[in-house]
Parts: sequence; C-alpha cells; structure tokens
Amino acid sequence: MSLSFSDASRVNEQQADSNVLAVIADVCQDLAPEVDAMLLQADVQANIYSGASAAEIWKALVMAARAHIEFEPAYTFAAARFLLLSLYNEVQPPVVQQRLKLKDAPAIYANYFSGYIQRGIASGALDTRLATFDLTTLARAIKPERDLLFAYPGLQTLYDRYLLQHQGQRFELPQLLWMRVAMGLALNEEQRELRAIEFYELISQFYFTPATPTLFNAGTVHPQLSSCYLTTVQDDLWHIFKSVQDNALLSKWAGGLGNDWTYVRASGSHIKGTNGSSQGIIPFLKVVNDTAVAVNQGGKRKGAVCAYLENWHLDIEDFLDLRRNTGDERRRTHDMNIACWISDEFMQRVQQGASWTLFSPDEVPDLHDLYGQAFSTRYREYERLADNGQLKQFKRMPAVDLWRKMLTRLFETGHPWLTWKDVANIRSPQDHAGVIHSSNLCTEILLNTSQNETAVCNLGSLNLAAHLIAGNLDHTRLQATIRTAVRMLDNVIDINYYPTVEARQANLRHRPIGLGLMGFQDALFQLGVSYASQQAVDFADHSMEAIAYYALLASSALAEERGSYQSYPGSKWQRNLLPLDTIALLEQERGTAIEMDRTSTLDWQVVRAAIQQHGMRNSNVLAIAPTATISTIVGVSQSIEPEYKHLYVKSNLSGEFTTINTFLVDDLKAAGLWNAEMLQMLKYYDGSLQDIPVVSEELKQRYQTAFEIDAHWLIECASRRQKWIDMGQSLNLYLIEPSGKKLHDIYTLAWRKGLKTTYYLRTAAATQIEKSTIDVNRWGIQPRWMKHSSPSSTIQLARETTLDATICSLDDQCEACQ
Repeated sequence: MSLSFSDASRVNEQQADSNVLAVIADVCQDLAPEVDAMLLQADVQANIYSGASAAEIWKALVMAARAHIEFEPAYTFAAARFLLLSLYNEVQPPVVQQRLKLKDAPAIYANYFSGYIQRGIASGALDTRLATFDLTTLARAIKPERDLLFAYPGLQTLYDRYLLQHQGQRFELPQLLWMRVAMGLALNEEQRELRAIEFYELISQFYFTPATPTLFNAGTVHPQLSSCYLTTVQDDLWHIFKSVQDNALLSKWAGGLGNDWTYVRASGSHIKGTNGSSQGIIPFLKVVNDTAVAVNQGGKRKGAVCAYLENWHLDIEDFLDLRRNTGDERRRTHDMNIACWISDEFMQRVQQGASWTLFSPDEVPDLHDLYGQAFSTRYREYERLADNGQLKQFKRMPAVDLWRKMLTRLFETGHPWLTWKDVANIRSPQDHAGVIHSSNLCTEILLNTSQNETAVCNLGSLNLAAHLIAGNLDHTRLQATIRTAVRMLDNVIDINYYPTVEARQANLRHRPIGLGLMGFQDALFQLGVSYASQQAVDFADHSMEAIAYYALLASSALAEERGSYQSYPGSKWQRNLLPLDTIALLEQERGTAIEMDRTSTLDWQVVRAAIQQHGMRNSNVLAIAPTATISTIVGVSQSIEPEYKHLYVKSNLSGEFTTINTFLVDDLKAAGLWNAEMLQMLKYYDGSLQDIPVVSEELKQRYQTAFEIDAHWLIECASRRQKWIDMGQSLNLYLIEPSGKKLHDIYTLAWRKGLKTTYYLRTAAATQIEKSTIDVNRWGIQPRWMKHSSPSSTIQLARETTLDATICSLDDQCEACQ
C-alpha cells in the first residue's frame, strides 16, 4: 500500500515494518556509508506503534535521521530524502498507485508538470500566462535529481513555507518551484522557454537564488517580487497616515520596510492649524509598530519595518528609548527596528569632544536634504541662529554624551543600528537625482527617496562557495552566473506588482537591483583560510571586485540590448565615476583620510569603456543582504557572516534544526579526532574548539567562531567589499564581554574604514548552556570566554540566540530581504 501523508488510514505492524524497511533501503542506497540503515530502522521501530498512521511513520523516519545529524552530518540528506518521499506521496499523481521511490522522480515530474500548472491556475494561485509556455519543452528541461541536493533544513523550509498549496495540501515539488520562478521571471522575454530554462539551470543548481518575495510570488497571480521599500514621511498628518497605509500594503506582499521620519517635527513644536503643540514622532511610531504586527504577510512571516532618524532631531533621545523594556509602554515599539542616520559632522565632533545641537526639523527644513560639507556649513549656521534667539526649539549637549547613549542602547537592546548619511550620499551613483535619506530594514539598500518616490530594490544572492574551483575563484562560472542573475533581477522590475504609485514610478525610472552573495564563510573553509586573517581580507577584496566587475558589465550589456534607465544622464556612471573612484570624493568632503584600500587587480578600463558606450540598465547593482532564509534553503553559510558556532540549534518559523559544521567534522575525521567524546566536548565547550586540548592550533585558528574573531577583521573585510559596492552590506558585529570602549572603538573604526552601514550587534556575555558536575570534573574548566552557570545533569546544545538576555536574538534575522 502507499505510505503517504495524504493517507489517513492506519497500517498494521507488519505492513509498517515492511514499508519502513523499503523506504530506508531506498533512501540509504547511495548515501555516505556512515548512514546506517539498520540504526535508522531500529530508531523508527522504537518510536512507532501498531496502528500508527502513515503520517506518523513518515514523521518517525524524518525524526530518526534528524537525531543523528549532530554526530554524522550525512544524516541530513537522509532526513531530507524521507521528507522528499513524503512530499512525492502528498502530491500523489493519479497515475501512481504504489508507494513512490526516489527513482520514480523523473516519471513524477514528467507526468505531473502540465497538471501542476493547470491545478495552480484552477486554484487561483498561478498566473494564467504560465499555461501559454511550451510545457513539453520545459518539462524535459527539469532535472529531478536536483531534489537530492537539498539538506534537511533547506527542504523542510521549502516544505513549510514556500511550496504552493491548496486547501492545506501541497501541490508543488521543489523543481517545480524553481521552474515556476524561472517562468515567472521570463514572462516578458522574447524567447521565453529558452530564458526560463536558463534561469532554471542557474537557481536549481544553487548558483544563484532570488530573494524570498520572488520565490514566494513569481509566476503567481500577485507577483510582488521586490524585497525592500524605502519611504520618506513628510511633516503632514495626511502623509503620515498615508505612509502607515503604504507600510501595510507593502508589507502584505512580503516587502521589508525602511521609513525615514526625520522631516516630522519634534515634540513641543507649534502646529499652526490648531495652534497647539506637536507630540513628536514617538506616538506615530507606536502606530507603525502595531501595523507591522497586524499585517503579517498572510502568516508566512512577520511584517518588518525599520524607522530611521537623523541624530540632530530633537526627539532623538526618546527615539533611542523605543526598544527599552522599561518606561511607558505607550512610548515603546518592541516589534519595530530603529536606526540612526549619522553625519560626518557628528562623528568628528565626538572625536573632538565638541558640543552637538538638536533641532526640530520644521525650523531647519533644508537640513535633512544636505550632506557632506554643505550639511556641515548649514548646520553651523543654524547653531548661530539658535544662539541668536532666532530658533524656538533646540538643545545643546556634548556630542560624546549622545554617542554614549546611542552605544548604550545598542548594547542594551540591539538598537539603534548605526548608519552614515555622508558616505552613503557622496558615493551614490544617483547623487544627481535626489538624496538618500535612510537605508532599509536590513541596512544594505541605499536609494533616493522623496514624497513622490518610494525606493524599491530587487534582491538575489549568488552562492560564492559554488564558484570556487581548485582553490581559486572560477571567473568563467562567476561571469556566467552574474550575467543571468542580473537579467533575472532586471526582469523583476517590469513584471513586479507595485502596491503604491510611488513605488512603481521610482522603480521604473531608476531600475535598481541588489545582487549580493552568500556562502562567504563556506568559501573560506573550502580554501582552508581563517576569517581572522589577511588571506580572508584579500579574498573578500578580490571576490567582491570580480563580482562587481562582471555585474557592471552585465548591466551595461543589458543597456545595449534594452536601453539605459531613465535617470542615467547625469549619473556618476555617465560621468565615468565608478565606486572605486568615489573614495577620493568622500575623502575630499570629509576632510580627513579614509582608511580604505584602493588597489585593484582587474582591467577596469574594459568596464569603463562598456558603460561609456552603452550606458547602464540599472541605477544601482550591488548590495549584500542577510540571506537568512535562502542560505538555509541552499545549505550554505549566511551572507558574509562568520560561523556562529560549530554546533548549535538554529530556530526559525520551520522549527529547530541541529546545525553542525561539516567542514570541521571532515577535518577532525582526517585528523582521527572525530568520535563521540569529541562531540560531547564540542557541546560542553559551547560549539567552540579553543579549549579542547587535543585539537591543533592550526585548526583552532581556522575554525574560530563569530565571537572569537576580533571585530576588526569583520570590518576590514567589509571595507574591502565596500570599495566595490554601489550600495551597502548587512554587517553584523560580534563582541565578547562588550564595554563602552570596545563599542566606541569598533564603530568609529567602521566609520573611518568607509563603511556606509552596520546591522546588528551580537554579544555573548553569559551562557545558557548548563554543565554537569560530572563533565566539569571530566574536562576541567568551562569555556574561557563564558561565565559559569548552575550545574545540571545534561549537556545541551547551544541555541542560535545571543546569550545576554538584553541583546537582540539571532532569530531576529531579516527575512524580508532574503
């Protein structure tokens, strides 16, 4: 009989044993020899009972494999294949009557593809235009064997949240999802089938993955494919609540939001219409917070928004308190992120020990649109006006006091994120077409906003680890990937559903895209290089240079084919200024040296010539987003993140997944050190190698975790990337035993190194991992960088969360971006 999730019938013990044996044999036949079929059989039989349903048996199979992942990572593929088989049976093509096997996948896909399209259209999920493709040609292009590339967390995430379903039953398979996305992005192509196959080949092999909104919605009746929206709120009650409504509409279809609130007058300001006083921005931000909670993207994930404020705004001190757990709850926004938009003028006054003046924007109306030396000049003029009694509201304080409060709140609550307006604007390719007033939800997007333009960015990330060959960057593969990826991202702009007029007109006029990367840490592991090393810095530099080189060439080639974006005339691209050239402009405006490397290795004259001849299809091309979800789907390390721990439990909306560093396990096996005791020591030392005496110093150096890597290495790598990137990067920083001095040092270093933005601050000041008295006696001291906690009888796995309760959780990763 069929062993199917859709089969609610009970099976007797003999049938269950027979089916379990067959399924395990099917799954294990070509897996690593470390996957023990007899062990899995015993585990499953110990956890099912006579009369168990087919669904319960499938669950037992998956759970049995999951339980062994921490010791033998190959079991992740066993768990994935059990889940895959259950999915095949759930979709259950009518022509199949018996229990499906992995070898049946080609027949399943071939027989089901056309029916899948019709079923999706009939259920109201898929765009009717998908039926107009040559479905026979596309069906032949599907590679069912690529289902086997998924590790368990990736497939479970797809199963829970991405695969299309109707009335509670999934009707989409993994390769059908990839083909749906490819078809959805090829709708306007002249050679639709050829382009769809090209796109499918790229994403199904995990070379490149579009962002989550694209995966959710491409090819559907609501193709909202963009990731990020940036808005500027005007100092007007009507526009304030229009902005709240826009947030709801944009969030509904999986967009992440960045709102700039600096124009809105401060508390106590005069309101001419009512002859009353303003309550400032805080009450409105409470409304924004609650709107994000209410509009949760159809239950797929939380609505997400970040509010930005320049730190000369008179409400800045109340703004910094928004995430605190104490105080008036009516003035707290626990579900919303906040960020400061900081000028070079402020940073220099902090260094000089000078004073800083806060203003209400209704009295300094042009200040928010200025940056660089123009901002500094005008800001000082307003200070003189205040001193002369010509401004009604202002407050003067030592700049270092405000800086200290910003850093204190950052330590206490994980907010505000620190971002810098001058470097963002001075290095912007679009300085001729407006002003950048904020970043986005994840601090990597930097685009102009105004009352008439809501900035939109369309994201996707290449898998850097998949572009290495024989210990080197594979430039041929990289160029091919980027050429296709840029085309896919550009297609998003024309296919996209725009919830607001302002978003549509901005995106069609400027056509920005954000090509990023993931798997940077995995690439370093493949190269045998520690993140805390000059080799990592050099690799960050050279790999980002290559990505930028091929991305700009790809956008220019698209401009030759399709024409440049509307606002191209007057842009830095047209003025022959590439991102590398703009470092000197920043240095000139700042008036001090920018500690950013200027070297290059490729022939950039080729890129300059192409742009001067053909223009650019996209105003902006590069941005590194967090990739919290898509990296899990394809099974690589997140974005540019270092390894959090070598063994921990990762939590997301799909549940908890044991995560172990497979590169480390392979190296420990090669050294003859991987055994049950090493696993227990790794748990005991909280996923760190540094206090395990039998491990060599070379391995300890190579496998430093995020909290063991000095933050200056992360900043230096980010600085090397930033010289090539026309937007920004989501950069998390990690600190053990943080102090005010350490925070001051790393964030001023980030500014001096020319970074545009930073993201979360992660700290590890205390441990959640309890140690037993037996283990303490066995292995001695607890991890050197962790505080002691009460003994217990078991060793628990570390969870992917910050260990100081006052600091933000690692589970708060931005999924709106990717």
